[in-house]
Amino acid sequence: MKIAVLRETLTGEARVALIPDSVKRLVKKGIGVAVQAGAGERSGYGDPDYEKVGAEIVPTPEALCGGADVVIKVQPPTAEEIAMCREGTALIGILQPYLRHDTVRQLADRRLSAFALDTIPRTTLAQSMDVLSSMSTIAGYKAVVMAADTLNKFFPMLMTAAGTVRPAKVLVIGAGVAGLMACATAKRLGAVVEAFDVRPVVKEQVQSVGAKFVEVPVEESGEGEGGYAKEMSDDYKRKQGELIAKHIAKSDVVIPTALIPGKKAPILISEEMVQSMAPGSVIVDLAAEMGGNCALTEPGKTVVKHGVIIVGPDNLPSTVPFHASQMFAKNIEKFLLHLTGDDGLKLDMADEITRGSLITHDGKVVQEMTLKLMNAAGGN
Repeated sequence: MKIAVLRETLTGEARVALIPDSVKRLVKKGIGVAVQAGAGERSGYGDPDYEKVGAEIVPTPEALCGGADVVIKVQPPTAEEIAMCREGTALIGILQPYLRHDTVRQLADRRLSAFALDTIPRTTLAQSMDVLSSMSTIAGYKAVVMAADTLNKFFPMLMTAAGTVRPAKVLVIGAGVAGLMACATAKRLGAVVEAFDVRPVVKEQVQSVGAKFVEVPVEESGEGEGGYAKEMSDDYKRKQGELIAKHIAKSDVVIPTALIPGKKAPILISEEMVQSMAPGSVIVDLAAEMGGNCALTEPGKTVVKHGVIIVGPDNLPSTVPFHASQMFAKNIEKFLLHLTGDDGLKLDMADEITRGSLITHDGKVVQEMTLKLMNAAGGN
């Protein structure tokens, strides 16, 4: 079996899907690896680093894809990259199949076996393959660093000759992987941290990283399938809005992270809530790529509204490309080894990881949720 690692072409994307350390282990297991020239340069890995561990360096993406059994990349493939792959080739990467229906159709038409790393089920067995968790860890950390750099105050309490400086107050909305990392990072920087989540089961996790858990006084759980949050009732949303408004008004930094799979990010921070914040306060919206949790977020931009600085970051993991690539590659490596049998990739649809991540195969859309969403949007 021969694996091809493409150089990312999306503007601003600095990650690479496999680093030399992972390539070395795959080669030792008898798996051939070819890497497009320059694929790892922006992450700190040069072509000689790959050659030293047994990878072949291929100058063009056409030659690379044409000779591969499995093509690996970080970002969703372009139409040109899909066309470069031979029919029957497996393609692995972040595909965003719940939203990119045209890409899914192109993958099916090309008869590629496409695996979406972003739909791998969040189970104990799949933890080591969970790209979303790895990248969310980076996003949560970087969001706090950005907030601390942007805020017009210190994060920690300081006892100085000029008097006492009170610590910054940080509110994190959504206590998933990104939210918990944001809580832990803000706490390490000395802030007073609160976190809100619709899932009561995360209360202990929030408290374990030193943050106070904010609860809506309603007997309703937001625990959805696969550990994700689900959409809540209108009554819950009303009480949630009132509670969030109260805490936002006294916060220096707000970091919303709430996402619902397959849907636009829910608006949790209204313009009125932004107006209630003190001038110079900061919102770093980690849901910006899906529209944002704040009504005033502009994806990919930093804007000032009512004196509040609203950051809508785009692709935060790529801003830490060395470690992001390291984590991504480890996830890919574990995923590949899970799928690989004696004769190459095995497609065992009884396996929940395969069933959850295989989007197209043999000219058809085979993943249940993707098919459902495409049908609802007007056919597949």
